[in-house]
Amino acid sequence: MAGAGARAGAGGSDGLLPGVRRGTFLIGTAHIRADDVAAAAADPAVEVVLSAEALELVGLSREVVQAAIDSGDRVYGLNTLLGSGRDTAVEQESILDFQLQVVRYHHSGVGALLGRDEVRALILARLIGFTRGGSGVRPETARFYAELLNRAVLPAVPRDGSVGSSDLTQLAAVAAVAIGEGQALTADGGLQDGAEALTAAGLEPLVLAPGEALALVSANSYSIGTGALELRRIRRLADLADTALALSLEATARYDGGGNLSAFSPAVQSAKAVDGQRVSAANVRRLVRGGWLEDPRRQVSVQDALSFRAAPQTHGAFRAQVTALAEALEVELNGRGDNPLTDIASGRMVSGGNFQPMQLALAFEALRLGLAHVGISSERRTAKLYPPQRLIRQLNLEAARAGTPLASEDLPGLLWYSAASLLAELKFLAAPATLGAPTLSADVEDHSTLAPLALQQLERSVEAAAKLLTIEALTASYLLAEAQDTDLREPEIRQLGTGTGAVVARLSELLAGQLPAAVLLESARTALGDLLAGLPALRTPDAGGPNDDRPNTGGPDDRHPDDGGGEA
Repeated sequence: MAGAGARAGAGGSDGLLPGVRRGTFLIGTAHIRADDVAAAAADPAVEVVLSAEALELVGLSREVVQAAIDSGDRVYGLNTLLGSGRDTAVEQESILDFQLQVVRYHHSGVGALLGRDEVRALILARLIGFTRGGSGVRPETARFYAELLNRAVLPAVPRDGSVGSSDLTQLAAVAAVAIGEGQALTADGGLQDGAEALTAAGLEPLVLAPGEALALVSANSYSIGTGALELRRIRRLADLADTALALSLEATARYDGGGNLSAFSPAVQSAKAVDGQRVSAANVRRLVRGGWLEDPRRQVSVQDALSFRAAPQTHGAFRAQVTALAEALEVELNGRGDNPLTDIASGRMVSGGNFQPMQLALAFEALRLGLAHVGISSERRTAKLYPPQRLIRQLNLEAARAGTPLASEDLPGLLWYSAASLLAELKFLAAPATLGAPTLSADVEDHSTLAPLALQQLERSVEAAAKLLTIEALTASYLLAEAQDTDLREPEIRQLGTGTGAVVARLSELLAGQLPAAVLLESARTALGDLLAGLPALRTPDAGGPNDDRPNTGGPDDRHPDDGGGEA
């Protein structure tokens, strides 16, 4: 099983003693899941292990390369130059020097360095690619890359430089350290020479065999590895969106007579097969379960605004895009994206275009558009919660005129404006990124996916959306806490749902501290992340692959056949 025992940890500061392992990530020949890759990359205590079957497949692919060398046939990148030099031969006596030249030539990335988890994800994704049987590296080269991970040798990898037709510059930064060049990250965040990092880890520089340099750099491992890490964040974001929605439903019920749950009913959700829609609606129903919104005696509007009523459709479509991203990542992880491809079945090295991850690039694109729609609904709900805030401020002013000291407000008043600004950013980031690639290498490389740019724009979108949804959650929680204070003076307490009540209780603690807006927002993001990860009302992903967007098993009355419910 791939990824057995691999789970995310707390990075380099998890308190483990040097050399202590928390689990293993086994790379065999079975299907590998994006969630498992992300968990292993995020946890430096996980040991990467190559199975005998995987190493055998690597060895078979190397035999194909050796047969091509022995034949003397012209093969791209093996005994020819690259790109526009594809038809220029490399003489036999220069082939080993050519390996060094390929690494040095492509080691041209610029910009900020990748984070440690991103570097681990980059190396791990390329190592997995070796084991699919299409790269033609030697088994010892695959083992060497596993040891880079297991001995914490993390190259310094600049973020920018790839146009999405193989992440050449990022992978060349890894290859440079592997051959004893380049730079590596130190444990304290500094830099050291790649050769020094290898020596400190007890490794000798890798001497590349013919064809290995191109195999090391010709893959989309940055887009795949960092994309897998981002997938984990996006899954959490989907749960945050449902939670913010549930809180706003509770708030609009108390202040505006809204909060109609009919739009979230199994009857409505089973009437249209939108992947993820039933999951979102079921999450909301469980979050408000046990509260006043379920009271059949409650007077409620016939239907709420579309930002409430059609939210399951919006959130559900977004969840479907999350599934599409997981599928695209796993196509890349389990496929052979090498060029030339070592085809074990035919015994030939074949030129092709599998290094063009178009499906993955478009999945990154679609998610940014989906996030913008999620953001539009969130900002509109937040705006509808503004009048009650104004009323609270008016009451505070009236009390002050009567001689009571002016009450301090727990919620910064213009957070809604910050939400509007974040929404504008989400809309801007939703524009296509993949259409702007120029032609390169004398017009031979006349199309590129720009998958890395699409991914980086997605990372920005996820960050903006997380802030926007947290503002909604804070706004609703503030109003609900105020309403609860009022309820205590009324004959009947309007109880919050079990799930929403837990969230309001936690966020109310932060709001009571009257923190500066920026500090409040970041504190709330952290608190929500911790709380929602263990909240029974939300689905618990089991990292089961692309189709694991299933809610937690609820009570018997929650298991509608079209609920999206099932095993966690």
